Amino acid sequence: MNDAELLEKARAGDRAALETLLTAHQSQIYRFGMRICRDPEDARDVLQDTMLAMARGVRDFRGSSSISTWLYTIARSFCIKKRRRSVYAPAEEQSLDTEASGEAAQLVDQARSPDEALAGKQVERALEEAIAALDPMYREVLVLRDVEGLTAPEVAEVLGINVQAVKSRLHRARLAVRAHVAPVLGVPSAEEKAPTAVQCPDVLTLFSQHLEDEISAEVCAEMERHLQGCSRCRNTCDSLKSTLALCRTAGPSVEVPAAVQASVKVALRNFLSEKP
Repeated sequence: MNDAELLEKARAGDRAALETLLTAHQSQIYRFGMRICRDPEDARDVLQDTMLAMARGVRDFRGSSSISTWLYTIARSFCIKKRRRSVYAPAEEQSLDTEASGEAAQLVDQARSPDEALAGKQVERALEEAIAALDPMYREVLVLRDVEGLTAPEVAEVLGINVQAVKSRLHRARLAVRAHVAPVLGVPSAEEKAPTAVQCPDVLTLFSQHLEDEISAEVCAEMERHLQGCSRCRNTCDSLKSTLALCRTAGPSVEVPAAVQASVKVALRNFLSEKP
């Protein structure tokens, strides 16, 4: 059954359908919790609290938004509570890499040479550090849009802001992450551009705006013509493309630990057994 069918049965009181629906979405919620809260224990709590909140409110959910959007909205509220409670926590944050993956996290990709594997790890680490360094208001926009793949209107709904504010924050977040990752990708920073490039347009912002359909076809065509004749700007733009591609592939790398799945399942079943 798809989400809509499971939701209909869950609203009607089918506990098995509700549990199946929640299980289907637990990975994305845990991943979101890890990337926003930056701590495995907090992510576990966010996942469990979100699942229980959904179980309590499923009969009142009428589908005006997608299930994912609804769950991200709930999860974000719990992340905010965690953030407020941990305001005096140490500045150093937990890595995106979680120990929950066990021995699998220690395996070397046999398809790549040791040098390639090391380079890949360096890029992944740079991306982790870049996302962690973002202010929470920019981090959550980047995670929802470029990691989880929500549309800008869906992100706006989750965050309770307008679409233009989402895009404004998104552009800043993308450029900040790209600036952090660029040296590892071998791309010069903006400050290292040759003097002849002073008149070059802001291709990074333009490309980010292009992804959000914020520039006209004429401006887009003008940018493409410039990129054809300017290798430095073309490489700079390619580095942003590579960074965003890394963001998209970074999402599924955070798995829900078996112990966390078991804990959430027990909590959910205890809750359901108490319901009339």
